Amino acid sequence: MTDEHRVHLSRAARPAYDALEAFSSTVGSLAAEAGIDGRLRELALIHASQLNGCAYCVRVHTDRGVTAGLTVDDVAQIAVWRESGIFSDRERAALELAECYVYIHEGGVPDEVYDRVGSILSEAEYVALSWLLVSINAFNRITIAGKYPVPPRHAAAGNA
Repeated sequence: MTDEHRVHLSRAARPAYDALEAFSSTVGSLAAEAGIDGRLRELALIHASQLNGCAYCVRVHTDRGVTAGLTVDDVAQIAVWRESGIFSDRERAALELAECYVYIHEGGVPDEVYDRVGSILSEAEYVALSWLLVSINAFNRITIAGKYPVPPRHAAAGNA
């Protein structure tokens, strides 16, 4: 990555970014009210961020996911969720829906995915998860375009 100057969209147009943060907060409340727990939410947001190539959001949502109960193994298995046996049907539905929202330009949410996910999640859960995915895709685009830095973390003293 180069050190070239990039406009920091969240600072350059703060009212727009504040509106997106308010939207995200509203969507988060909608998700909680629909029964989307922190683990399910963060799995979907991490996967969308991975697929979009947003290292900044992957880090943020991995940290939040750990707080919500995700383990290192859970996070490591997200990229291979179809082959992994560790995710519940609800989690698998959320991961598949995340892929559809990232690749929405390739035909939307196919009927077979809509039907499969809809047979696992309630309508309220589907709606809430969809809005979470709309939100994370917007944040991914802002951070990717701005090349938000993701520096290495320093190991705690005594951890080598």
